[in-house]
Amino acid sequence: MTDRRTASRPTLGALVAAVLVVVIGLTLYGVHHAVHESALPLDDVSVIREQAAAKHLDPALIAAVIYAESKFEPRTSPAGAEGLMQIEPATAEFLAKLSGGYRFTTSDLATPSVNVAYGSYYLRYLLDHYGGEEMLAVAAYNAGLANVDRWVAKAHAQGRQLSVDAILFPETRVYVRRVLSAQRVYRASYARQLGLN
Repeated sequence: MTDRRTASRPTLGALVAAVLVVVIGLTLYGVHHAVHESALPLDDVSVIREQAAAKHLDPALIAAVIYAESKFEPRTSPAGAEGLMQIEPATAEFLAKLSGGYRFTTSDLATPSVNVAYGSYYLRYLLDHYGGEEMLAVAAYNAGLANVDRWVAKAHAQGRQLSVDAILFPETRVYVRRVLSAQRVYRASYARQLGLN
């Protein structure tokens, strides 16, 4: 009888080890899946890639602005901004005239491809205005060109560059940090989907 119990112990030990391996494997799979599911959302990838190429923009920057503005859920804000990139009708009309889009109507902003095209055009415009400085362009996307121009002029008059910490609007400071952080995450997590490889 002693021989039977001794012989069954390694089998029981192997069975317990196998069950532990399966449980740990399933737990790790579940954690990986949960982390992936809680990552930043990404939709309308073909539109983002198309506009990034057309406007010579980082697609991760476009995705990050969309994330900060609407989390990829188009809606109308209390201020009247519309769509994925939350463009205000007055800004859209300005951009339409600037870009030659004279057939534009504000209802077009509800169409993701149009909204991302206008938002990307505006990002390119702001980047050109600020000599490629993404932080300034993102701040102006949120706070407006006139405000950021004023802050930049004040910083230059004091012999310094405008930093995120020196942005006068708390909401814009948070917004700039959110966009630039999301841009890094999109570049790292969605490089293949955004065509960055």
